[in-house]
Amino acid sequence: MSDERQNLQLELALHGAGEGEAQTSREQGTESRVVKGVTENPATERLMEEVCEASNLRKALQRVKANRGAPGVDGMTVEGLAVYFGQHEAELREQLLGGIYQPQPVRRVEIEKPDGGMRKLGIPTALDRLVHQAVLQVLQPHFEPHFSEHSFGFRPGRSARQAVSRAQSLIAGGRSWVVDLDLEKFFDRVNHDRLMARIAKTIADKRVLRLTRRFLKAGVLENGLVEVIDEGTPQGSPLSPLLSNIVLDELDQELERRGHQFARYADDCNIYVASERAGQRVMASISSFISKRLKLKVNADKSAVGRPWERKFLGFRITADQPPKRTIAPKAITRFKGRVRELTRRARGMSFPTVVEDLKPYLRGWGNYFGWCQTPQVLRALDKWVRRRLRCYRWAQFQHPKRRHQELRKRGVPERLVALSGSSTGAWRASTSKAINFAFPNAYFDELGLPRLAPRLLNPPNRRIRNRTYGGVGGAES
Repeated sequence: MSDERQNLQLELALHGAGEGEAQTSREQGTESRVVKGVTENPATERLMEEVCEASNLRKALQRVKANRGAPGVDGMTVEGLAVYFGQHEAELREQLLGGIYQPQPVRRVEIEKPDGGMRKLGIPTALDRLVHQAVLQVLQPHFEPHFSEHSFGFRPGRSARQAVSRAQSLIAGGRSWVVDLDLEKFFDRVNHDRLMARIAKTIADKRVLRLTRRFLKAGVLENGLVEVIDEGTPQGSPLSPLLSNIVLDELDQELERRGHQFARYADDCNIYVASERAGQRVMASISSFISKRLKLKVNADKSAVGRPWERKFLGFRITADQPPKRTIAPKAITRFKGRVRELTRRARGMSFPTVVEDLKPYLRGWGNYFGWCQTPQVLRALDKWVRRRLRCYRWAQFQHPKRRHQELRKRGVPERLVALSGSSTGAWRASTSKAINFAFPNAYFDELGLPRLAPRLLNPPNRRIRNRTYGGVGGAES
């Protein structure tokens, strides 16, 4: 193939030019075969008109703006999208209704997984994200009522908390073994033909079907080249969560047909049984179903049959107590500490207020999720540890013994405590001293707006330093 022809193909892919007649014909034929034999639902024959309604498109625009996100291959920002949409709304609607809208390739980026390795994400252009969102808003009401009540991921009014509560109730009911299933590279391995066949059972508008197929086939731009994609859904797409639930609804139906008790959140599925033998039998049969029927693969390294208190589910671990309690999984705590260490590294060279501001959203988000655990003592210990990290950071900034002495006296620390502050020792060791805890009590961090992970006690016990008034006891925070 000549360089000129390669450049032309790349230009067409990047700028969303119209497709050739042969490609359009193939797509139309494919979708016709998918729909053929399916009882058409008259209510879904003209869904593209609903997608293109001004109110739906503007709602989609607001959602994309709220979600923000990085630019795609065309470099258009979310802010630029609002301007573009205002100027080209009629043109966009005409392309969608005429079935000629062509998505651009997604931009490939990689992010580090919490447990190691890299996850590949595909970032659609801002305009494609708007169209994805507009289609999602129309399609979701047609699929949502038919999804399993035991599916909790990416669904309106459902959450990870509900999934964990479901697991906890099953364990409390005597199902003391869990079949913990993890799908390997699920979003990268979704079979397009199976997915489109599932969608076509509910949706009759061929324009919507063709557009969805084009989203899946848009390709990936990586290292300056567009790679054609034959399977998988782009994880950066607003539409991708719905598509994943459509794929895995077949798994939910099979589990219900067999009478299993389970909780699923996206590609994380736990099935609860009464014995290890039953668990091994379920693991083998369901793994076979997933590979042969869904054309997906179970991750053998992360999937296992075990006791619930030895496994984690969505960051939580359910204890063997009666009644069982929700605790934070050790790996979640390790990741938390790793992130806080990263934000409070002295080598960052950031001002203390900047470090605190960087910490606030992370602590707030983490606390909103894991603060629901039933072991508040763990949260209080983490609060104490975070404050120690900050005391260490602040103390290290003073650097010289003379400066440290001045700062402690300025904060009202008695001279006899200043002498015991360990000004010549390492900052981490010194951060537990009575003088530094007196100078930077818990109230100091509260005044800075640092979120607490654990709820504050109404009547805290009389422990060492609670305020800036020195009562002769003093000491490290406990």
